[in-house]
Amino acid sequence: MTTSPHPLVVRARSLAAEVLAPQAERVDQEQVPASSIEAIKTSGLLGVNAPQAYGGSGAPNSVAREIAEILAGACCATWFVQTQHYTPVLTLTRTELPAKEQLLAKLATGELLSGVAYAHLRSYPRVPVRAVPKHGGWRFHGTVPWYTGWGLNDVMLLAGVTDADEVVFAFTEARQQSGLTASPPMRLAALTAARTVSLQLDGLWIPDEAVALHAPYESWAAGDRPGPANASPAVFGVAESALALLDQDDPTTKGLRLRLDKVRRQAYALADHPAPHEHIEERLALKTKAFDLMRTATTAALVTGGGRALAVDNRAQRLAREAMFLLVQGQTAEVRRAHLGALSAAY
Repeated sequence: MTTSPHPLVVRARSLAAEVLAPQAERVDQEQVPASSIEAIKTSGLLGVNAPQAYGGSGAPNSVAREIAEILAGACCATWFVQTQHYTPVLTLTRTELPAKEQLLAKLATGELLSGVAYAHLRSYPRVPVRAVPKHGGWRFHGTVPWYTGWGLNDVMLLAGVTDADEVVFAFTEARQQSGLTASPPMRLAALTAARTVSLQLDGLWIPDEAVALHAPYESWAAGDRPGPANASPAVFGVAESALALLDQDDPTTKGLRLRLDKVRRQAYALADHPAPHEHIEERLALKTKAFDLMRTATTAALVTGGGRALAVDNRAQRLAREAMFLLVQGQTAEVRRAHLGALSAAY
């Protein structure tokens, strides 16, 4: 017995086939166009994890993962810009602060696209961004090393750490303004198209009503830890796109696909486990296996392409560089140790 795919999965497939994949090689060499982001904003995909009461779909995690695989496999740079949006949506969903009523419906319906500027919190006890209470709001000082989607996002969710070791997450417009300056776009080995910059914060003031989360650092970090330990759906999406470039009747292709499917099932089963803080070592092991299979699949696509794969606009080469990017995307010290340990054990 088969079931019909979720309507959002159908839309994601259509968007990938008609908009993202046909121009992915050109986008890779240029930048994610506003037209692609507009297509995503009007597709309903940005509300996949948002409550129906606020205009979202409230779809299960399995649907969100499938959408991520589809988009990342079609154009990883575009996927990476839009995937930033889901953390702000979840943050607002879980709060009762005023920012929820001001912004959640606009984010859920795609009226606004949000970026994020909080990964630097994972470098604690080093504090790249400090939040200081000031006049009914907060002033933010420091440097956000990485911010993706500059020029495409409408708002951003910015985080800083207080002198009392608390985290403050607050929304502000994603534009140059008093106290906020963006660097020129970074030139990266992969996903330059995603428009990543660094942000200099010189007393950027954000009012209290724009705060979405204010909590002790340790409680936030405890909730953040399980996420990066899970295998990313984007890894499976890029691997699948690489496998599609191979001879489907070749035993190597069939073997890789079987292994990829097995690791995917195991990784997603753990991601859905009711106790997210359990089985961390197993989650990390599966994440590493997913990395290995992605790397093998993209390498096989390069080998199959031969000399043609050396062209920068070749699909196999783009996928190989996107795979390299995914090895470090969302990386924490714990993930890095597990991955390096697995590489060491393999040799």
